[in-house]
Amino acid sequence: MDAMDLALRSWRMSDAPALAALLNDAQVQRNLRDGLPYPYTPAHARDFLEQLLVADPDKIFAYAITQAEEVVGSLSVTRQENVHRYSGELGYLLGRSHWGRGIAAWAVKQAAEELFARTDLLRIYAQPLARNLASCRVLEKAGFQLEGTLRRSAVKEGEVLDTRLYAILRP
Repeated sequence: MDAMDLALRSWRMSDAPALAALLNDAQVQRNLRDGLPYPYTPAHARDFLEQLLVADPDKIFAYAITQAEEVVGSLSVTRQENVHRYSGELGYLLGRSHWGRGIAAWAVKQAAEELFARTDLLRIYAQPLARNLASCRVLEKAGFQLEGTLRRSAVKEGEVLDTRLYAILRP
């Protein structure tokens, strides 16, 4: 992987077909939170991007992950509220054809560094399904620390699952 080909950038409405292609994959959706339609169409992607582009830029930090200018994934950090307002929850996905190349770990690390540099966030955390060992490894490679396992804390496709809590703190 050549990191020079990789970038995090703002989403554009023209990215809707690429986003739809990424999310119209049951294997990608298998480890994401519920609520995404399947099949995932360009119309779904356009609706999502329209909402994203008008969201509060101090609450939702969203990026397209690109390689050689092609959208290969998505990453967002959502600022939490009230006493947790200096924490952000990380979510990300990568198209299946790009798995196992270090792209997700690169993107997570870059986003955390950028957000700590330009915002007042003190902590960024993620809660992958414990069975998603690849995602856990992405977080570890990006410098996140495992803080614990939340037992029986999620239900996905009718299965009761553990999640893991990972976090990285402002240096």
